[in-house]
Amino acid sequence: MRRWRGLEATPGDLGRTVVTVGMYDGVHRGHQQLIGTAVARARALGRPCLLLTFDPHPSEVVRPGSHPAILTSLDRKAELVAELGVDEMCVLPFTPEFMRLSPGTFTHTVLVEHLHAASVVVGENFTYGHRAAGNVTTLAEEGRRFGFTVEPVPLAGDSSADGEITISSTYVRACVAAGDMVSAARALGRPHRIEGVVVRGDRRGRELGYPTANVESPPFTAIPADGVYAGGLVILDPRTGASVSTSPAAISVGTNPTFQGSRRTVEAYLLDFDGDLYGEHVGVEFVQRLRPMAAFSGVDELVAQMDRDVADTRRVLEAPSSSS
Repeated sequence: MRRWRGLEATPGDLGRTVVTVGMYDGVHRGHQQLIGTAVARARALGRPCLLLTFDPHPSEVVRPGSHPAILTSLDRKAELVAELGVDEMCVLPFTPEFMRLSPGTFTHTVLVEHLHAASVVVGENFTYGHRAAGNVTTLAEEGRRFGFTVEPVPLAGDSSADGEITISSTYVRACVAAGDMVSAARALGRPHRIEGVVVRGDRRGRELGYPTANVESPPFTAIPADGVYAGGLVILDPRTGASVSTSPAAISVGTNPTFQGSRRTVEAYLLDFDGDLYGEHVGVEFVQRLRPMAAFSGVDELVAQMDRDVADTRRVLEAPSSSS
């Protein structure tokens, strides 16, 4: 998949395309359905499927200070949409100037002049242009004028204990914030992942017999609620951000209250691993929350609980001990 940033960087050999537009944060099951429709349309027409997305999140520009928690980095988003069959990915900087484009200017300048849209596939609730004045109806009208078709795709739903829910990035963020990683994974179609770099911590875990990878993630990352989780640590290719290998891990999110910690950290203890991960670009995947964060009376009580956490992680992940 080719990927570029900004309209001026659009490849000169880009012919007519099938374009799908959106933030696609999380690339959840609803997004997958929409992208799948666009890919199928592109294959039927014999044209490339192009995904148009934005950076930073438009909310931060429209309402400064309201930046939502981000479910997927740009590299992770690119990896996921490429797996779905997307051929081209254009990232548009979302600036105050871009925000003020009228719907008609957006359509003509972006979709027609630069991306050469033959067909546009969007969610049925898609809006665009200054003050979200454009919608699927106006886009279809502009398509008839400029020579492209528009295909709206219904929103995806899912049944839960609380009834029918619409799968959305907002819903997934709420699941993550509550530590409900099972519901988040059901909506995403895979475990939620955060990415970052392994940095040096206070090395207390090593002293306790549980050395951890302290993962520092970018601002606005959607980090789950404080607690201990069963999951995995993914080594990422430093050049492409692609996943290289995954190891099962017990993961702690919080401030280490037993030691009066104040800084919130994400630390992963890799099961049956002995190596140096400092400086590695990694992903941390959360499968299931085991327990909330708690303060213990002393080191012995803490280590006993960590023993149970690791045993619970093996049970959840069905990961046998290397000594068994």
